[in-house]
Amino acid sequence: MSSVIARARSEGRSKLLEHEAFELLRAYSIPTPDYGIARDEGEARSIAEKIGYPVAVKVVSRQIVHKTDVGGVALGISSPQELERACAAIKASVKAKAPYADIEGFLIQRMVPAGLELIIGAVYDDIFGHVIAFGLGGIFTELFRDVSMRLAPVDEDEAWRMVKEVKAYRLLQGYRGMPPRDVHAIVDILVKFSRLIVENPEIKEADLNPVIALSEGEGAYVVDARFLLGTP
Repeated sequence: MSSVIARARSEGRSKLLEHEAFELLRAYSIPTPDYGIARDEGEARSIAEKIGYPVAVKVVSRQIVHKTDVGGVALGISSPQELERACAAIKASVKAKAPYADIEGFLIQRMVPAGLELIIGAVYDDIFGHVIAFGLGGIFTELFRDVSMRLAPVDEDEAWRMVKEVKAYRLLQGYRGMPPRDVHAIVDILVKFSRLIVENPEIKEADLNPVIALSEGEGAYVVDARFLLGTP
């Protein structure tokens, strides 16, 4: 069992906090933007100066599953002044929309350049075990439902087939002036994510959304991640 999952279990939690999710991803060499956890605005400024602007700011709370629903995310913050305002606005919004939630701090994350948003996920089925999914991410996930699925584990050949099966593969190849995306990096993430899931059967559900696919040769990064644990 991963030390991150063991920590959550010991605290009686069924959800990894976002920085714990990134810690788990990095243990499997899955690329994530540089980040840090700040308890207050002062620490937030120090982290942002270290990793470099622009940054994203996300609330850290054990009670909040969907941060955007409660105004817990601010993107494209480019200065210390903007950062302070963003932290204050997030606090106010969360207190108004989720008064039950304890705000433990802020995740400060380096912004990734614009790219194609994808989703990689997994869900546990009582009969088949873990099922890995791949498709368009961001706001398009539910709109187009363009997804390929496989039973875990997924090797490199199977990952390539998953990527090529979705209609969005045309976008990955470059479409109407859009650059080709780094498909090799996406396949690499799929394979490593599959290994993560297989080696941590306590995970009931996982979503990497979005995974930002940059131009060919520039890589891909997991920008947001959610891991839910099953009953011990």
